[in-house]
Parts: sequence; structure tokens; C-alpha cells
Amino acid sequence: MLEQLLKWDKDIFTYLNGLGVQEYDEFWTMITEISNWIPLFLLFIVIFILKFPKRKAFFNILTVTSVALFITFLTHLIKIWVKRPRPCNDENLNSFIRILKTPIDYSFFSGHASSSFAITTVVFLLLRNKVKWAWIFFIWPLLFSYSRIYVGVHFPLDILVGALIGTISGILFYKVQGRITVPDTW
Repeated sequence: MLEQLLKWDKDIFTYLNGLGVQEYDEFWTMITEISNWIPLFLLFIVIFILKFPKRKAFFNILTVTSVALFITFLTHLIKIWVKRPRPCNDENLNSFIRILKTPIDYSFFSGHASSSFAITTVVFLLLRNKVKWAWIFFIWPLLFSYSRIYVGVHFPLDILVGALIGTISGILFYKVQGRITVPDTW
């Protein structure tokens, strides 16, 4: 069963990666770089500051930072434990797929997917009652995650599991933050 699932995963990856065209390579390479999303992170901070009292804004930013650090650590541990090669490093695949990035660490599960979904889930849950259009922030993890298939560094299963674990982590951190009493004074 696992072998069949991994075969489907490789087949779906090969198909999706093969949809890429050179005219869009620069766009997807830009999308996959975390540094290009800094303006979005700054927007999150600004919205927290504008929509919440100072202490609550601070704790919201702390929650988002905490989930980001947690999911980064968890993803790193799982990658080391599972040791699944990336598609770009898989000798059975790398000769006929499009490769735009070549990281040398492991593939399962995607840190881009897990971190972007964790952060977006927390931000959405914290802002959904204050900003009616907060759902639009989910465009970021969808693009960010798909970019990893496009550039040849993650299988779809890496993305799906990363997105699921990231979303669950975001929900858990949101619930924990909701149970913590924010102090009235500093």
C-alpha cells in the first residue's frame, strides 16, 4: 500500500512539475523564496497593531512567531527521521524533471507548506472577526507550497502532509493562546 502511494506521489509530481514552462520559471522561483514574502509578514504585524490593543497585538505577534519556530523545528526533526530524498536528488527522477532549485536536505515533509499554513492559520483565526477578507491570506501558502513542486524540490505528499501538520499546529497555537490570560499591565 505504501509503495503504491509513493508511486502515485511520484507520478503526480512528475505530471505537475512537467506542466512548468520556461516563461514562468522566474515567477515561481521568486514565489518560492521566503524573503520575497517579508512585506506580507509586515502587513500581518501592521494589522495586528491597528486592530488590537497593544498588549493583545504583542501576544498575537508572539503566537505567530512561536508557531513559526515550533513548526520549523518539528519539520527539521521529521525530515531527519524520515530521510526521504527530494525529487531533484532522486536519481530515478532527476534526469527527466524540471529542476530550478537543488537543496540537499530531505523532502518529507515540506517546511514551506507547514510553516506557511501554520502562520496563515493562526493569523486567519486571530483576524477573522476583525478583518472580513482575512481568508485571502491563504493564497500565500497555496502559491508558496505549489512553487515547491514547480521548482522540483517536493512531492505532492510532502506538501499535503506539511499543509495538514501546519494547519493543525496553527489551530493548536491559537487555542493555547486563547487559554492564556493576557496581562492588563506590563
